[in-house]
Order: sequence, then C-alpha cells, then structure tokens
Amino acid sequence: MGATNALFVAMSVPLSMFIAFLLLPSLGFTLNMIVLFSFLLALGIVVDDAIVVIENTHRIFDNGKVPIKQAAKMATGEVFLPVLSGTLTTLAPFIPLAFWQGIIGKFMYFLPVTMIVSLLASLFVAYVINPVFAVQFMKPHKEEDANAPRKPFAGKSFKTTAIILSSVAVLSYIYGLSKHVSGAIGIGNFAVTLLLFYIFYRLVLKGWIKTFQTKTWPAFQNRYERVLKWALHKPALMLISTVLLFIFSIVLLGLRKPNVVFFPQSEPNFVYTYISLPTGTSTAYTDSVTRIVEGRIMKVLGPDNKDVSSVISNVAVSAGDPRENDRATYSHRAKVTVAFVEFAKRINTHTSVYIDEIRKAVKGIPGAEIAVDREQGGPPTSKPIQVEISGDDFGQLSIVSNDIQRYLDSVQVPGVEELRTNLQDKKPQITFSIDRERANREGISTAQIGMELRSAVYGTEATKVKDGNEDYPVMVRYMPEQRNNIDALNNAKITYRDMAMGGMVRQVPISSFTTVKYTNTYDGIARKNQKRTVTLSSNVLTDYNPNETVAKVEAALKNYSIPVGITVIMGGELEQQKETMSFLGNALMISLLLILLILVTQFNSVSKPLIILTEIIFSMIGVFLGVAIFGMDFVIVMTGIGIVALAGIVVRNGILIVEFTDLLREQGMPLFEAIVEGGKTRLTPVLLTATATILGLVPLAIGLNIDFVTLFTDFNPHFFLGGDSVAFWGPLAWTMIFGLSFATLITLIVVPVMYLITERIKLKMKNKKAPAAEML
Repeated sequence: MGATNALFVAMSVPLSMFIAFLLLPSLGFTLNMIVLFSFLLALGIVVDDAIVVIENTHRIFDNGKVPIKQAAKMATGEVFLPVLSGTLTTLAPFIPLAFWQGIIGKFMYFLPVTMIVSLLASLFVAYVINPVFAVQFMKPHKEEDANAPRKPFAGKSFKTTAIILSSVAVLSYIYGLSKHVSGAIGIGNFAVTLLLFYIFYRLVLKGWIKTFQTKTWPAFQNRYERVLKWALHKPALMLISTVLLFIFSIVLLGLRKPNVVFFPQSEPNFVYTYISLPTGTSTAYTDSVTRIVEGRIMKVLGPDNKDVSSVISNVAVSAGDPRENDRATYSHRAKVTVAFVEFAKRINTHTSVYIDEIRKAVKGIPGAEIAVDREQGGPPTSKPIQVEISGDDFGQLSIVSNDIQRYLDSVQVPGVEELRTNLQDKKPQITFSIDRERANREGISTAQIGMELRSAVYGTEATKVKDGNEDYPVMVRYMPEQRNNIDALNNAKITYRDMAMGGMVRQVPISSFTTVKYTNTYDGIARKNQKRTVTLSSNVLTDYNPNETVAKVEAALKNYSIPVGITVIMGGELEQQKETMSFLGNALMISLLLILLILVTQFNSVSKPLIILTEIIFSMIGVFLGVAIFGMDFVIVMTGIGIVALAGIVVRNGILIVEFTDLLREQGMPLFEAIVEGGKTRLTPVLLTATATILGLVPLAIGLNIDFVTLFTDFNPHFFLGGDSVAFWGPLAWTMIFGLSFATLITLIVVPVMYLITERIKLKMKNKKAPAAEML
C-alpha cells in the first residue's frame, strides 16, 4: 500500500490506545501489569480494522482513477458490515471472560475489559478517523519514466522533511549540551535517526517497495490463484485432508504428553525458607535457629554472589507462608528471604537451581519444620498438594489426619517435598482447675477468678489519656516477672467483700481453691463449608510436574481405608484447576454461540456461519502441532485464554472472504469465478491483518526487551530476551501465533473449498425440489 498508507494504519494504534486511556480511568482501572500487557496484546489486533478500510480505499482509489472522497465513502461502506461483525466476533470471546469469578478471575479481569475497550476504540478510529486521513493524504503515485535518472532527493516533500528534522536535532543538541539535559540530546539523536531512515527510504526502500508492489506481489497473487483453483477442483480431498490433519495433531499431542501446569512459572525473583518450631518456642530460641538456617543459605549462595541483592530474615513478624492465609505473629515461626537482582542484570539467569540446593542445606535441624518455596507468579493460589480431611468428630479427625500423614510419608510419592498439617494439637496450655465447692464456701465465683487472672496477664483499662482528637487507654497489669511466673499468679490474692461475714473485706489466694495443670491443646480449628477440616499440604520439588505428582498422591489415597464419617478430597491448586478449566470451557462455548449469533445476523444463513465456525476448530491444528513439536508446556490459564481469544480473531478474515464472495455473486459472477476472485481480492487484507497480529505478539512470545530512552540518550538499549514477561505471557502469545498462522492457511484455502461444497449442495437440493414442484 506504500509508506503513506502504512502510516495511516500505524496511527490507528496510538489513537486507539489514547481513546482507551480516556475511558479506562472511568472504570477504576490503574496502569497495572495486566492492563499494560493487555495493550501489548491488542497492538496487533487493533490495526486489523484500519488495514481493511485503508486497503479497500487504496484498491478502489486505484491511483487516482476514482476521486478520493468517493473512494473513501465507497470503501468504508463496502467493508462496514464485515469490519463491524469482525470486531464484534473478536470481542465475543472476551465478554464471558469479563465475568470470571474467583481469585483467578479477579486477577485476569483487567485483560478482557482492556481488550474490549481497545477494540471498540479501534472500530471508531477505522470508521471515522482513517477515512479522513485517506481523504487528506492519499495521493496518486506518479508514474516515473524507467529510462529517466532517479532523483531520490528531489521534491518539496523531501526538503521540508529534512529541514524540520534537522532543525529539531540542532535545537535539541544546543539545549541539551548547554543545560546538560540527556533527554534533549536523546530527542536530537531520535530526530537524526528518523532523518537517516527517511534518506534510506528514499534511496533504497522506495525502490524495493515499488518492485514488490508491481512484480513480487502480483506474482504471488497469481500463484495463490493457481493453488486455489487446484484446491477448488479437488474439494473433497482438501476437506478430508484437513480433518485427517486435525486428528493427527491430537494424536501427536497425546504422544508428546506436554506438561500440564496451572499457571506459568518464571525463574524466581525470591526464594523463601519458612521455619516452624514447636508451638510456644520463645522468640530468642527461634532467632538462634534462624541464624543457623541463614548461615547455611549463605554457604549455598556463596560469597559475593552478583545475582543476589539481599538476604533478609523475619522472626515472628511477617514470617508465615502467604498460602496459609494466616498473617498473625507467632514466636515459633521465622522466614529467610533471598532476593535476586532483576533478570537483565543476572549472570546466572536460572535462579531456580538455588531452591533444591537450599532444601538440601537446611535439612537436619532437630525439632524444626523447614519448607523452601518461591514467589508466586500471578494470583495467590493454594499449594499444589493439598489433602483436605473433613469430619464432625474432631478427636477422630485428629487421629485420621495424623494416620494419613504417616501413610503418605511411608508411600514416598516422588516429587513431594514434605507433607505438613495445619492441625497444631500440642500447643502448651496452663489450666487452673477450680474446686467449685470450696470457692462457693468462700463466697467467690468462677467469674471473679477468671477476671483476676485476665487482669493480671492482659490488664484492665484504668483510664484514658486524651491527645488531641485521639484517646489512648491506660492498661494496668502485673509486672512481666509476675505475670510470667505461674507461682506468682497462683498466689495472687482475690480481694472481695464477704457478705456472709457482714461485708468484711477479705483476701484469699487463688491457690487455696485451684490446681495448676500443664496440658496440651489445639492451636485452632479450621473449617471449610462449615465442616471441621484438617489440611495436609506440601510443595512440589523443582524437577517434578505438579499435576503428575498430585495424581500420584490421589492414587495413593485410594488404597487407604477411610473411616465412616470422614471425608478426604484433593483440594488446593487441583480444585482451582478444575474450576478454571470448567469456566474456560463454558466461556469458549458461550463465545462460539455469540459468534454464531453475529454471523447468522450478518449473512441471514446457517451454512456460511458454520463454515466460519469450522475455521475455529481447524485453527486448533496449529495450536496442537506447535505445542507438540516445540515441546511447550500446556498452561491451563494462559493457554486456555489464548484458545478462547483465538476463536474470535480467526473468524475476522473468514468473514472478509465469505462476505466479498457473496457480493460478487450478487453482481452476477458465476460461483467458481466468484470464489477465486473473492479469495484473490481479499488476499491482501487477510495476510496483512494476520501478519500484523502475529508480529504484534512476537515480542510477548520471546520476551523482547529494549529500553528506547537509553538507546537514544546513551546508545545502550539494554537489549535482552526472556524475563518474567515471557514466562507469564509466552504461553498465551504462542498459542495465538500457532493458531492464527495455521488459521490463515485455512482461511485462504479451506474456507473457499467449504464455501464451494455447501453452495453446490444447496444447488442440488434446489434442483431436486424444482422438478417435484413441477409434478405437483
């Protein structure tokens, strides 16, 4: 289409994003990670509408043969319905995703809403702004004499552009050097870069583009026309081959058995070591054990490790595992956090190797339960292995849970780090057992005894101190050496008036009617769905797949005889996986129904929407082959979202071909010729939209990182591939790239073939009905 028309299309991206930036704050959105990466995901999609409108305007304009205003009106009207329905079908899969419930849904909520707003903004830009750009700036190309010498630097446009860019560069350099402002120097370097690129365009690219437009692309279109005619002469063979390829892709995926994971995991930025000692352990002792663990971790990391930014230990405060949803302070708990430098500055990018090394180093400390984990990528989820044991009798529940824990430990399922229970039944407890009969003889109630002990340990509010607008309570209680001494508490005297002796004030020690007992009790009772529940949980070792390990634990539990009244289920991450897969499956079905409704409304037919929906099914061939051939993980959340989103994207190009073929047939063109001409005419927008979407997803897929600011200020782009973004968004991006690449072939070859088959079937049915009507 040329550099000018390409600029119109490129401008649709910032304009669509600008409109989205205006609307998103009204929805309460902030620029978080999901929103920013949703914009990156939308980059290649929002240009599709602009490509179709500008390409159709350029085709009808035909280098000035049709007035530009008339061409813009005709082009926009011609593609109005297919662009509208294409955008709506692209939006359809994101609509059910916006109603995703649960923690995962709240975390991913920003993705579908941002995509919906961005795509609606692109529709406005394509219908309103792009035609205006075309009318103002789309000019006919002057045919140059092949024998005339080339003058790349001739013309007013080149001189104007060169003067403007040179002036910006000179002024920026003067200001930047005089004021020592690196940003101004960067602007000057950017202007010089644009000027050099413009000169390169005039010298080299312009000739290449002209050769491509006049020779390469027409030759490619003719080759595609021959291939399409060959396929249309063998429609049954093409359709059967596609179905067989679909079956082959499923079989190959099954043979490769890709790792199925719930959420993508990148190389850890933090490694946590959780320490748990017996309940009641003093903070000082916990601190001493933590220092031992910290010393062993430091030996693993080695001296002057450039990949480590800090090692921080927490004792009692903020020392719990976030997955346990318990933020309380415990004197017997501690945590050691190893923080790594950012990915781009690491010498050894594989920081996950430290997890297993730390696990081995911290073993063997008597009385200490130690777990090593990494930070979670994405929303908070439970541990991969979580056995939930429920029942009404808490005593029986305690016995069964301990027995199941011993049983699973004896089975030694590979990949299980160490099963730990949330049931703490050995919390030290001091019980003051009251002799009620003797207390009654003294005229003292159990409430008085309890309040005396409570006041001694926790204190009683005596008064309040007012400071400005705040009131601070003043608590009166025993001194530490008294309230922490059992003998002192037991000998504490209760002062009261004995009404049986005429109101005489008496003092009686608590020890005269109480007995002190040292026992154990439960730390707490957890409930789930109003049932008492004990949970056995564990992390999965680094080299093992969580789903496979959980399946082995579940298989081992089937061999355990569960008593009557006790229920044992696998919860945690497995339960969330099932819920997520169920939702994504329902979302895919709802999106297909929405797409079908839109297509039926547009075509007033059932056969054509079914042809386009079949394209969605066949696009899965690319996904399955890509995952199987490249040995990628099948990530339930991100791959699932990619498949759902892919359903709406692949439909757009199918609509363009089917709609234009119908238009040609309405104008009187025969069926076969209309299909060939429709495919050839729509070849350009189909390939452009697919290529733009794929190229827009490539940076997400490979983790392309470039700092454009430092590129122009310091000539250091800080370029690197990978990082947290590729681990998180890579599965989604690759899913869409694989599916869309193969779907483009389906659109250009198989969709016309299916169109031909269905139309021939319709003609045969009409011919059969016609003689029958004549006989009547």
